[in-house]
Amino acid sequence: MESLSDATALPENQRPWVRHYGAIPAELPPPEYPNLAALISASAERFAERRAFTSCMPNGMNGALSYAQVDEASDAFAVYLREGLGLAPGSRVAVQLPNCLSYPIVVFGILKAGCVLVNTNPLYTATEMTHQFRDSGAEALVIVDMFVDKLPEVLPHTAIRQVVTTSLAQGFPPVVRQVVKAVLKYWNRVIPPCPVETTALGEALAEGRRLGQGVTVKDYWRDLGPESLAALQYTGGTTGVAKGAMLSHGNLLANVAQIEAMSGSHIGDGEECVLTALPLYHIFAFSVNLLAFFKHGAHNVLVPNPRPIQNLQRAIENYPISWISGVNTLFNALLNEEWFTLYPPHRLRAAAAGGTALHAAVAERWETVTGTPLVEGYGLTESSPVISFNPLVGTRKPGSIGIPVPGTEIRLVDDGGQPVAQGEPGELTARGPQVMQGYWQQDEATAETLRDGWLHTGDVAAMDEDGYLRIVDRKKDLILVSGFNVYPNEVEDCIALLDAVQEVGVIGVPDADSGEAVRAYIVTRGELDPETVKAHCRKHLARYKVPRQVAFVDDLPKSPIGKVLRKDLRADYLKDHPQATDGSPAC
Repeated sequence: MESLSDATALPENQRPWVRHYGAIPAELPPPEYPNLAALISASAERFAERRAFTSCMPNGMNGALSYAQVDEASDAFAVYLREGLGLAPGSRVAVQLPNCLSYPIVVFGILKAGCVLVNTNPLYTATEMTHQFRDSGAEALVIVDMFVDKLPEVLPHTAIRQVVTTSLAQGFPPVVRQVVKAVLKYWNRVIPPCPVETTALGEALAEGRRLGQGVTVKDYWRDLGPESLAALQYTGGTTGVAKGAMLSHGNLLANVAQIEAMSGSHIGDGEECVLTALPLYHIFAFSVNLLAFFKHGAHNVLVPNPRPIQNLQRAIENYPISWISGVNTLFNALLNEEWFTLYPPHRLRAAAAGGTALHAAVAERWETVTGTPLVEGYGLTESSPVISFNPLVGTRKPGSIGIPVPGTEIRLVDDGGQPVAQGEPGELTARGPQVMQGYWQQDEATAETLRDGWLHTGDVAAMDEDGYLRIVDRKKDLILVSGFNVYPNEVEDCIALLDAVQEVGVIGVPDADSGEAVRAYIVTRGELDPETVKAHCRKHLARYKVPRQVAFVDDLPKSPIGKVLRKDLRADYLKDHPQATDGSPAC
């Protein structure tokens, strides 16, 4: 885990946050483990008999795994990858799973095998899957059975030569498993016939156990160091082209240590029960819920789908939840549920918000209802993800994204790259051991984002005299729908495929339910209606990227060189919909 040397560190007067750390260490201690597999193995041994994961369905049906069971099964999957499939160290393995018991088994197995994890949103369309699998060079895929119908369209265009399928009910007791699978297949009708040859996860694990006789799994990861690549975590850019952020074992281990430091005594070894409603394939839940809490022997309660919000009720009522992580919309939705406000979790210690801006009114009401803090942090996929956080021990400032986590330095710079005066807004740049190695096979994009060791976030922030940060403006065009990035160019490119579309501009507008909603402005050259546009987008884009609002206009505002001025579209929208600026629903 690399730290900043005295020669390269910012002078003390440019790090005002350090004097407000209090019990938080100013620098990270030496790394405890050389790689993530070592952390996983050590925690599994230490907490072997404790319950590690419970998957809770909306009706309360559940399955569970102990730390020892996760360790044994992930060892078997590592052997399957290396001996059964013959994958070499560094081979990319794509994982397309919602929150379920299979997720930690598969992901930990990939890391133990010395392979590279490629997290993939299960809701991706065939178009999005094809791009990510081709770009990463993934050779194997683990996918939930609910989405196998997309595979015939995807696989011929990728290097994937083996597909492993699993179910939301994998790991449940036999009778319960059969009931859940029957309901999903015959009642909900969400499990289509599998049109390609695959291997069931149970069969893969059995094969791994058979081949593992005499194999020492630790030999697979013994030579992995902090610089070894652990994951390709895909993100977008201002161009909308998805790029794989290369996160090393050291990057992710550093962020785990930084999360621990900011949480202080609020995370006790073997004492916590964390509710995981955010998807584990999202970098926030991956680093916080999966890695950091696994290190401390927590009981992780997985919810496969938090929508509608009532899907969380049984998990919250049936388990002694002490931590919740989420986005603003999740916390706001819980506060609008009578079952939650009347009987909030009695063992709750804290909640962490990220992914999108936390509304001050939500934070205030949360603390009133639960009697516990709801603190906001900030980060990016490219920083594993946490850059700053409101400390749970010490001063918390409402409306702030907190102070830089230990080992991290922040500079706010102007368009010329020069530091701005204290209190003035500037682009937030950061450097620290959690910052990615670069973008996978994207040298130009890497050079643009990582300059002289500093990660340029594209977000504009201001810093007060204590070193606490406040986001002034987000990336110019990025739209955040319930914490998920939507890049206008990608949506525009999709809409432009329609013959009746002459020009299109896409922006984000305030939305009370999702934070922001996608709104498309279209100049037509033929007959077109909003439902046709939305139906077309649903074929090619994940649902959260599909425009919720479609407006037809005579022309679009443009710059002298012909670029559509999205800022003008947004300004006109807010002028015509003043109620939208206060969070009220927009028409």
